[in-house]
Amino acid sequence: MHQRDYGGEGRFEQRARPAVAASKAKLRKFLLRYYPPGVILEYEHDGELMQRSVDLLDLSPETDAERLLDAIFARESMLRPSHREPLRALLAKLQSKLADERHADFELFKVLRAHILPLTNCAFNKNGDAFVTGSYDRTCKVWDTASGEETHTLEGHKNVVYAVAFNNPFGDKVITGSFDKTCKLWDARTGELFYTLRGHETEIVCLGFDPSSTAIATGSMDSSARLWDVETGRETCVLRGHTGEIVSLSFSTSGDMLLTGSFDHDCRLWDARTGACARVLEGHRAEISAARFDFASGAAASGSMDRGVRLWDLGSGRATCVWQDHTDEVLDVCFDAAGRKVGSAGGDGTARVYDVASGALEHTLTGHRGEISKVSFNPRGTRVLTASSDATCKLWDARRGTCVQTLEGHTDEIFSCAFNYQGDKIITGSKDNTCRIWTCE
Repeated sequence: MHQRDYGGEGRFEQRARPAVAASKAKLRKFLLRYYPPGVILEYEHDGELMQRSVDLLDLSPETDAERLLDAIFARESMLRPSHREPLRALLAKLQSKLADERHADFELFKVLRAHILPLTNCAFNKNGDAFVTGSYDRTCKVWDTASGEETHTLEGHKNVVYAVAFNNPFGDKVITGSFDKTCKLWDARTGELFYTLRGHETEIVCLGFDPSSTAIATGSMDSSARLWDVETGRETCVLRGHTGEIVSLSFSTSGDMLLTGSFDHDCRLWDARTGACARVLEGHRAEISAARFDFASGAAASGSMDRGVRLWDLGSGRATCVWQDHTDEVLDVCFDAAGRKVGSAGGDGTARVYDVASGALEHTLTGHRGEISKVSFNPRGTRVLTASSDATCKLWDARRGTCVQTLEGHTDEIFSCAFNYQGDKIITGSKDNTCRIWTCE
């Protein structure tokens, strides 16, 4: 778990490495991260180059930067007085970014008829300059976003390619999970197959890389999740304990924990290093549809076929909020980048936005004419994107709860939608067998 400090105006958290003695560390440079706001300290320790993240999750344009600097300097022993001015300049950049409330409409950039059989999923790399699509035609394709050209067809699976993912933020590898019970690891640049990961007894339906791109997690209808080493392709852990299909999984921001959601009505928190189950999150009364960490990885959100959304404190394993506002199954949940808001998507054709701190329902997003299967925030947390069976996606103002744009053109259900890291591109995938790229200036 992260250590937290509330001493200044604006919470900051330090991740990835324990405190380092100033005498043993030499700061090399600062790296800026906009989403969520933070500064990365790159330093040398015993000849090894390391990074330490200072997460400024509560930073706002109104935050007192001097007080925040005082708090950071009090905690980071490797910082010197000479570092104050460059760090102050970085905070000013972050605050300026947060203060910029300009939004442009998205315009259709490309329509791609990607596969000969229906699509199953699609995903951007971090920059949004490449994306992948999976299909019932048993292939995954890698695409160049700017040209709309297919760069590689990843062939070899013997059944539906259901789940696909890049190893963001690096973007040089792709994994594909299939109904043929295998996961394959590919070179995104050349299309070369590195490894076929075998071990599951039934279909693989969810997967992901850890943030450092050293481990892969796969979840299956066989009720198990498995961890694999990226370098060798070898299985490192089998995570057993669920009694129903695992349909959702995700790594924590630091990569040391894994969250799974299952048809057995429970979510589980696992130690990704040992495979030990750390928490069982019990309370839902029907199948889990989605489970997500917040950025700080101290909380998780889950959605269920019981029409409920739950917010969990992972330290205690208790539900801190139980939201039963949907009138049909909850099909997806998400956090905004800073972990302040939770979004949910329902079979009732509505999405909801909840405030984490107060537990209040802030907005009910109404306007779709069919169930909503996907929901996500843009990186700035100012827009909510929803995908529906009514063949449209909608963009909503996250603060006001109003629809600001409808993305039209698909002719069948949209099952996948996502922003790139900058938030200036959207990809949508539909049962009409096309994916569309939308861009804004």
